[in-house]
Order: sequence, then structure tokens, then C-alpha cells
Amino acid sequence: MESGEGGVPAELAGHPDRLRWNAKYKSAPEPSFAPHPLAVHALGGPLPDGPVLDLACGTSGSALLAAGAGRRVTAVDVSEVALGRLGAEARRRGLDELITLVQDDLGAWRPGTASYALVLCTGFWEREVFLRAAGAVVPGGLLAWEAFTTEARRVRDTLPAEWCLGECEPASLLDGGFTVLEQDDLPDGQKRRLLARGPAAVS
Repeated sequence: MESGEGGVPAELAGHPDRLRWNAKYKSAPEPSFAPHPLAVHALGGPLPDGPVLDLACGTSGSALLAAGAGRRVTAVDVSEVALGRLGAEARRRGLDELITLVQDDLGAWRPGTASYALVLCTGFWEREVFLRAAGAVVPGGLLAWEAFTTEARRVRDTLPAEWCLGECEPASLLDGGFTVLEQDDLPDGQKRRLLARGPAAVS
């Protein structure tokens, strides 16, 4: 479901995540469009040719960074407010031809298998979504993820447990074909970052 500029898909009209995030983005100041540090790191290293997938992108400076480097980007989010702001900034920078905005619920959306040189997600956690994302990485491509740990629930008592990584996740969910390059908790222990390289191409 491509969106962000026009009508909202009927199945998302009353979606609680859509309503919550729209309200958050409407009340927030204008975004800086600064790319996420994990995206900067991933895009700055060895990466095969191919497009980038940015999941739960929000007003993603990471998508803009990838497009600015000449890569095609698919940016997926449930909020048309976030996608609209991202689309407007992409047009301002002359990058809109490289960025496809998709409004959908990540629990329902399906990426293509082995389709993206980089799959990035820096603000969402669901195991099934993560596993589908891993399957969308091209041979030798990168999977970059950041999500809350259970430690975050000590500070954010309304944070649902299912939104938090389990022990050793997400690296422990990857099959043996992936090489984990990095998995580290941030200094406050509330978030964990993963960078992993997909299986090498079969010759």
C-alpha cells in the first residue's frame, strides 16, 4: 500500500498505532531529518549494490541519506503524517524519485525475498517482522536493527514486554548464514543495536 500523500488505506483507518503515531508527529516540532547513527554506520561500510529498506521509518533522515548516496529506498511506516513530512523533504532535496513511501502495518506488510542491500529498522520490535526482514537481505547485504531491551521497562513502565528484545536477541534469532558484525547495548542499557551481514552468494 503506497501512501503518505493521499488517502489512508481503509484497513488502517482506525488502526491504534496509526492514530497514536499520527498524534505524536502532529504534536512534535519540525524534524531535523538527521540520519540515525546506525544507518550512517551501515551505509558507510562495504555494501553490495541494491536498494535500501527502512522499516518503521518515521520522518527518516536515514532514508534521505541513502537516497542522497544514489540508492533507491523503500520507506515503510503506519503514519501518513510522518510519511508526508518525509516525502516533502525528499522533494525539497530532489530525492523523491528515489524514495518510495509505503503506508502499512509492519505486521501485515511483506518485503520481497532477497531484495535489499540494506534492511534498516531503528524504532520497532516484533520477532516475526525481524525474521521477514532478515529474509529480505540480498547475499552479502546488511541487516541493521535497534530496539528496546527489557531494561527500558524500568524507566518506561508502560512499555509492553513484547516490544522489548529478549536476552541475546536479535542476533540469537538469525540462522547460521548471517555473520553478526556487532551487537551492543547502548550505554544506558535501554536499547540494543545489531549489525549483521547476510549469507554470501552461492557461486
